[in-house]
Amino acid sequence: MKTLMYLLFTMVLGLVSVCAQEKPTIVVQPFTIAPSVTWPYDMKQLQLQTITELKLKDGAQFEVVAETPATGERIYTLSGEVLEWHAGNKATRILVGAGSGRESAKIHYWLTDKSGKKVFEHSDTIRQAYWGNEYASSVGQLAQPFADKIADRLKEAKVQ
Repeated sequence: MKTLMYLLFTMVLGLVSVCAQEKPTIVVQPFTIAPSVTWPYDMKQLQLQTITELKLKDGAQFEVVAETPATGERIYTLSGEVLEWHAGNKATRILVGAGSGRESAKIHYWLTDKSGKKVFEHSDTIRQAYWGNEYASSVGQLAQPFADKIADRLKEAKVQ
């Protein structure tokens, strides 16, 4: 009986310590734009959309913020760059269909730890959503696919 109580106490203590551990924090920085790229949207708005999407999709795994917190052990910074941007063509979308003529961008992004070491890096091509979005005037048709793609990839990052 004593052994069973000791085992039960150890398990409860282990669970409490696991629950007490903080989630890693991701600080989302506004992406930069490659010098040769024309980018017609507000990067600060895109940053906010990315934070919102990451909280929705990865909130159980990460704390997601815009500013670096004063304390915390596992703080990572998400940075990136827009490498290419191609305006969509509504006529092509209507005449050809099948997803052609959509606005697209090539992005490169990475996570760095507190020391500045890259712990995750990825490049993706994103395309505008088929149905558009309500924020198109400030962040374009790429805001939701941009944030969605990054959220999906960060699940693969295995950040500890």
